Amino acid sequence: MDYKKEIDNLVNLILKEGASDLHISVGRNPVIRASGILLPLLKMPVVTEIDMKGFLDVFLSPANKDLLATEKNVDFSYSLTNARFRGNAYYHQGVVSVALRLIPKMVRTFADLNLPPILESFTRKEQGFFLVVGPIGVGKSTTLASMIEMINETRTEHIMTIEDPIEYLFESKKSIIDQREVRLDTPDFHSALTAMFREDIDVCMVGEMRDINTIATAVTAAETGHLIFSTLHTNNASQTIDRIIDSFPPGQQDQIRVQLAGSLTGIFSQRLVPRISGGLIPAYELLINNTAVSNLIRERRTHELNSVVETSSQEGMIDMNRSLAELVRSGEITVESAYQNSLNPKVLERMI
Repeated sequence: MDYKKEIDNLVNLILKEGASDLHISVGRNPVIRASGILLPLLKMPVVTEIDMKGFLDVFLSPANKDLLATEKNVDFSYSLTNARFRGNAYYHQGVVSVALRLIPKMVRTFADLNLPPILESFTRKEQGFFLVVGPIGVGKSTTLASMIEMINETRTEHIMTIEDPIEYLFESKKSIIDQREVRLDTPDFHSALTAMFREDIDVCMVGEMRDINTIATAVTAAETGHLIFSTLHTNNASQTIDRIIDSFPPGQQDQIRVQLAGSLTGIFSQRLVPRISGGLIPAYELLINNTAVSNLIRERRTHELNSVVETSSQEGMIDMNRSLAELVRSGEITVESAYQNSLNPKVLERMI
């Protein structure tokens, strides 16, 4: 079988159906995810172990094959003329599966993504630390790419992205953009961040903060004149602050708390909710660091941040429940979908 051609056929089907993900597993038909729903491709043959070896020969470089063999999973990217994917190959019950996420060729604007225009204000900062958070698969990387592209189009800066793997491919416009891929261009996130101080970088996008060394260096960079963007797998602003602080040993927590209070610019939390008309639409929360927020972080009162967000809409902050309620009122999503995505359904009930 020509596995390159087989992958091309699957990609064309994904693009035709407007799907976001492709799953290839031994013993199953290929499966796509469209509008959040998994759909098995029953007209495609069941994948065998021989098929999987053929697919892996197309997807993985020799180095990534070695990493899969030793680590039992590996991240990778895969490009075609009409599409690009972020992928992960992993073992389960002794066989390999592959999950692929489609990355659009074009970086979409805030308007294209139905994101709030206030995000533009964070792309105009000279320095600081901005986080996009949420569960896996809610579009965090897409939101960050849109913010980086806005800087690229409007400012003359030296931008660096550090990713595993590289997702969106940027073309330098007003800015210079360098993109570094973990394992290919740098051993790890922390090494690339540390080197950034000697590379005349103005803006850095860190694909994911996986360890305390990376977090500590990112926060320090934000304090020392750099504009830093990154992601975390957390649900809201207060949980994000707690996760960052709790990742440090007790003796270092007060220091990182003070650094965050001073360097944080904002935290944007998002969800992708099924749209009544089809597809997905984001619901979101935005925390903006002001004097009150900074004091709460410094004074170990992060549990009060949710209340600040709920009562500070006049300052541009956005509450997740209010965002969900507005989507219900505008006929974009169902009440059931709103409740499923709310972290505080009792408060939501009073808004709908």
